[in-house]
Amino acid sequence: MLDIIYHDDYLVAINKPHGLLVHRSPIAHDVTEFALQILRNQLNRHVFPAHRLDRKTAGVLLFALDKDTERLMQTQFMDNRVDKKYLAIVRGHTPNEQEIDYPLRKENGTLQDAFTRYKTLNHAELDVPLGSHPTSRYSLVQAHPQTGRMHQLRKHFSHVFHPIIGDRTHGCNKQNKLFKERWEMETMLLHASQLQFTHPITGQPIHIKAPLQPEFLRVMDIMGWENVNF
Repeated sequence: MLDIIYHDDYLVAINKPHGLLVHRSPIAHDVTEFALQILRNQLNRHVFPAHRLDRKTAGVLLFALDKDTERLMQTQFMDNRVDKKYLAIVRGHTPNEQEIDYPLRKENGTLQDAFTRYKTLNHAELDVPLGSHPTSRYSLVQAHPQTGRMHQLRKHFSHVFHPIIGDRTHGCNKQNKLFKERWEMETMLLHASQLQFTHPITGQPIHIKAPLQPEFLRVMDIMGWENVNF
């Protein structure tokens, strides 16, 4: 059963677990369960994804309950009229705030503008040596992407040398290996925490928040972070 965190006559949102695909994909032939299929069976009705989250990203995932609402919501996402916030645990100590203005290439090579703002919520320094460093440093950040490019946050944090922990494609192999061997943790620590938008049918402001998943909370505990307000 999926955790439903918002539901009305037109929209439904779930708190997607890490590792769950949104829908069937040719790059994951081995997967037999998808958020779309599970939610459809859970509600006993058709649902339509309004946007996408990476397989390894957890958090707010929004579905429409009819094709017209799906089209209207997808237009809002494409026009960057949906306010999205994420939480991530990254390597190193990040500055208090930073803006990342770094264009990203599409698969066809086309360069697209991409802009992310983030603020630091907490720092940690663990007595765990890695490489030439006697300790290991990490940060909890709240990211606010202004554009919606493929893997934008993953690429942007890698670009500023603070890769997201558990990101195999754009992250730090040494850190990922450390987390796997020391804490048996392979989850990518990226969580879609909030969505804010205007309801496409009623015109009402909607604000959806998704609680952190257990894997993320376990690493928060390892870092000694408590009572983080997001």
